[in-house]
Amino acid sequence: MDKNLQGIFDNVKAYCDNNFKFDFNPANPIVRLHEPTFSHEEINVAVATMLSTFVTMGKQNREFEELYAKKFGHKYGVTNNSGSSANLLAVATLANPATPNHLKPGDEVIVPSLSWSTTVWPLVQHGLVPVFVDCDLKTFNLDLEKLEKAITPKTRAIKLVHVYGNPCDMDPLLEIAKKHNLFVIEDSCESMGAKYKGKYVGSFGDIGTFSFFFSHHITTLEGGICTTDNFDYAETMRVLRAHGWSREADEKQKYIDMYPEIDPRFIFINHGYNVRITEVQAAMGKEQLKKFDAIAARRRRNAELYRKGLEEFSDLFHFQEEMHDSESTWFGYGLVLKENVKFDLKEINAYLQSNKIETRPIIAGNMTKHPALKMFDHRIAGTLENSDKIMQRGFAFGCHHAINDEGCAYVIEQIKNFIKTKYESTQESNQKAFV
Repeated sequence: MDKNLQGIFDNVKAYCDNNFKFDFNPANPIVRLHEPTFSHEEINVAVATMLSTFVTMGKQNREFEELYAKKFGHKYGVTNNSGSSANLLAVATLANPATPNHLKPGDEVIVPSLSWSTTVWPLVQHGLVPVFVDCDLKTFNLDLEKLEKAITPKTRAIKLVHVYGNPCDMDPLLEIAKKHNLFVIEDSCESMGAKYKGKYVGSFGDIGTFSFFFSHHITTLEGGICTTDNFDYAETMRVLRAHGWSREADEKQKYIDMYPEIDPRFIFINHGYNVRITEVQAAMGKEQLKKFDAIAARRRRNAELYRKGLEEFSDLFHFQEEMHDSESTWFGYGLVLKENVKFDLKEINAYLQSNKIETRPIIAGNMTKHPALKMFDHRIAGTLENSDKIMQRGFAFGCHHAINDEGCAYVIEQIKNFIKTKYESTQESNQKAFV
């Protein structure tokens, strides 16, 4: 190796060793919603890729796609520049004329009301009508009984979300989809590595979507990937992510032979976007994959500690529950206040944040409550009371790799302290009133 390059690598490692101290520190307790998953390994491969000058999507990306697909049990992976773009590509593919019996403007697509904006917007952007269905308060996932009741002759697809890493109940959901001949898109952006009956999410429907954003399980800074076992869907996504260009197709020679009168370097066979990632991101992603198992194991450990430590408050909080045959990878740890509590959401959020524990809403809450929905055609199927409860009374805090046992204990301690102060002050008031 060039001695200058080795010197850069050594210096980056030394810098990270000295400055990348993101683990929980009891001397200065801070629990953020997320901490960086990358260190000198990713920075150095990024630098090496930059110095090679081969930086636009190429061999590194294809290697990353293949490694990702192999690790998580998919036939094909198609990277893109964000989880939001992954959702866009999934919908665009199923709504594309190249797809048999494709989705058409006016078709209805069932989507959970507890979701994220770019779970919904690709449907609107393709003239589809999102139909919002409530969640189950135990799992935070789609209520399947309400889902089936929402189906009409216009329904063509289900776009589910595995909320906060927790897999949906896929067997009955797929039975419903098969019964009504519906496409299934799995928005798994929060759920990388989660399993249902031993099989990774994103492997059950027609297309799965994942995010590599900074705050997700692994990162390429920005980035995403679509997964599928259908070659034609993968091929369409490869073309759509890069201008509709035949150059991105695995079967590009077919198009060269079909259109000999067009310069083979520039044949456009479909509409498209430019939502590619770079070789720098792909190189980072390959390094991040090596760390995934340890990251996921730590998240599961943290969730177990939180649940055990807070179990005594089950009369105050709804906990997100895993089904017995699933394995969550805990994007965050969410709690929902029950009706009988003597405090409100703002109070507990303010207390935790004053003690340097960051909190946030659970996804975006009930998406139908956001003002943007007023501008677009949509349908609400039944009542959305559980999504409303989660939006009005739910919050989440970090469950990530940088929180160790001490960090979990600190979060639990602060929640206990808060509850103690609220209930002791109530008891004191009652005693004074009695006297």
